Amino acid sequence: MLALLTNKWTWRAASVVVLGLLVAVALGKAFNAGYGTAAAKYQAEIAEIQRATAQADADELRRQTIANNAAKKREAEAIAQLEAEQASNDELRRKLASEARQDPDADRPVLGAGSVQRINQIR
Repeated sequence: MLALLTNKWTWRAASVVVLGLLVAVALGKAFNAGYGTAAAKYQAEIAEIQRATAQADADELRRQTIANNAAKKREAEAIAQLEAEQASNDELRRKLASEARQDPDADRPVLGAGSVQRINQIR
């Protein structure tokens, strides 16, 4: 055993092994450091994409809310207009029905001038 320690080739072989181990450790640390840097970079990119996606979702939700509220307003205005027209038509029908009941020629088989005027008011 003592002879191995005094042999120069043994020392050279041991030095090569130790040097190889040091190189392997250095490369491993460099790889891990590079991996950590890349991981941090991509995590930052993913966080930015998630933030942009959340912002786009919020913007789209806001746009849809505005569009829905505008549509509801137009619908309410259209309904109010239709109700006003219906009330006007109901009043006209009541008026014309009352005039038709009071028409002395209502039981005749032909239309008189008053009946024609009432029909023309409906158009």
